[in-house]
Amino acid sequence: MKLPVKVVPKASRNYVAGWLGETLKVCVTAPPERGKANAAVEEVLADALGLPTGRVRVVVGHTSPHKIVEIDGLEEAEVRRRLAP
Repeated sequence: MKLPVKVVPKASRNYVAGWLGETLKVCVTAPPERGKANAAVEEVLADALGLPTGRVRVVVGHTSPHKIVEIDGLEEAEVRRRLAP
């Protein structure tokens, strides 16, 4: 599935902040340089979803705070269930 994500780099900690409508807000401590924030987003989401890091990857928006993340192996309903507060 493809998930729209809003990333906040250089946050005080790594965490999934919650849903902004259909977009998931993810905060990461990494700076937005040389792919560091993208890698952190993949790691934070994989951990939150209970997946290996290789099954979560940024596919659109590599240099933008608005990204599309592809998640292999889960349906949208299961992703939403696992990311529910």
